[in-house]
Amino acid sequence: MTLSRQEVATVGKLARLALTETELDTMTRELSNIVGFVSLLEELDTTRVEPLAHPLDTQNVFREDVVGASLTTAEALQSAPRHDGQHFLVPAVLGESGAA
Repeated sequence: MTLSRQEVATVGKLARLALTETELDTMTRELSNIVGFVSLLEELDTTRVEPLAHPLDTQNVFREDVVGASLTTAEALQSAPRHDGQHFLVPAVLGESGAA
């Protein structure tokens, strides 16, 4: 399967990438190759393969949550470039309304 330049340009725009014409040509070729390799998986006979959530037989390997010593709010904020005494202050990334 091959992707069109327009499809790759659209994906680049969605990813907020400013692709040059040369980069667009390169990415179109490379992404087409990747999609082509992935499409080869459709040729495999998987009728007797059980669906898996994970390829390895794993179990919960997390440790128990144990309360331990931690920094106080004042200690954590001590090295912050900006804070209001209770919270870190950081530049807005979503704009004033909170919408992207």
